[in-house]
Amino acid sequence: MVTKPPQSPKADRREAARAQALKLQQEQLRREKRTRITILSSIVAGLVVVGLIVWLILRSAGPDFTGASEIPADVARPATATENGGVTFGVDGVAGTDSGPDAVNVDVYLDYMCPICGQFEDTNSEALDQLREAGDITLTVHAISILDRVSQGSAYSTRSAQAFAFIADQAPEQALDFSEALFAQQPAENTAGLSDEQLVSIAESVGVPADIAAKIPDLTFKQFVDAKTQVALGDPALKNDQGSFGTPTILINGEQVTSNWTVPGNLTTEIQAAKG
Repeated sequence: MVTKPPQSPKADRREAARAQALKLQQEQLRREKRTRITILSSIVAGLVVVGLIVWLILRSAGPDFTGASEIPADVARPATATENGGVTFGVDGVAGTDSGPDAVNVDVYLDYMCPICGQFEDTNSEALDQLREAGDITLTVHAISILDRVSQGSAYSTRSAQAFAFIADQAPEQALDFSEALFAQQPAENTAGLSDEQLVSIAESVGVPADIAAKIPDLTFKQFVDAKTQVALGDPALKNDQGSFGTPTILINGEQVTSNWTVPGNLTTEIQAAKG
């Protein structure tokens, strides 16, 4: 039988060093894994906290307008808004103007998170602009909030409708462009939507002065949007054949459209018929 010669002390030390190095490496890997888990947990917790703060700010402030039939007199509204809270646009496209007594009144109830509203905008906004610029219609935009539930807790519908109301009040010459720009950059449902910083950036991109745009996150007209939304939800004139309200809802001289507005030209034809 061949006997393996004993290792030298130097070899023993080398083996011990290798074993110690392996042990240290494994401990380091375990520490790094724990650190990654801690960091990820902190990020997730931070996002939850931010979402909760946004929810508390938007939901806890102000009264409950459920069942309201009109916007209360003590709720601040844009200076350019009508009695029912719509923002009118006449020939020059400035918020708060109209196209005269002979113009057809076209009301559009919309939610900036609503994909069908985006489809309506894509199909009909150019034609509506042409009719308005020709003095044939007064366009009234009713920005409301019914889709906060699909914006991952960011309340995007409320924030964007409030932003439109604020621009209509503070920068009426840019309000219509701002509304159209919101649809040009419309986020998908079930996303967080655009951030306050992005809303500010969009406002500035259409010519809103920076000092005005910077105040969009202040939610000046948040209660106005809440009240207007509840009024729209309960208005019998805005309910569809199933007895409910949804966006977009389009009225021509106070009556809901009967044409299929998804077909280009149909809405124009119906408006021209109303003009007689």
